[in-house]
Amino acid sequence: MTVTIKLFATFRTGRFGQEKREYGPTTTVGDILNELNLPLDEIGATLINHIHVEEDQVLQDGDILSIFPLVGGG
Repeated sequence: MTVTIKLFATFRTGRFGQEKREYGPTTTVGDILNELNLPLDEIGATLINHIHVEEDQVLQDGDILSIFPLVGGG
């Protein structure tokens, strides 16, 4: 299945902004986070097709996975 991955802010550094990738039918959000070596304690939000999801969510063909880091400020 084809999934579009969108990385935001600091997660783009040394990686990519948007990329289409092929995955197996049982791939979860957590599988992709691990593949990309994203620090789990720095993840602020994961969305599939603009809906907030958890790491155990299984992706479907054509999904768009957006990954945002934590945002600090004050």
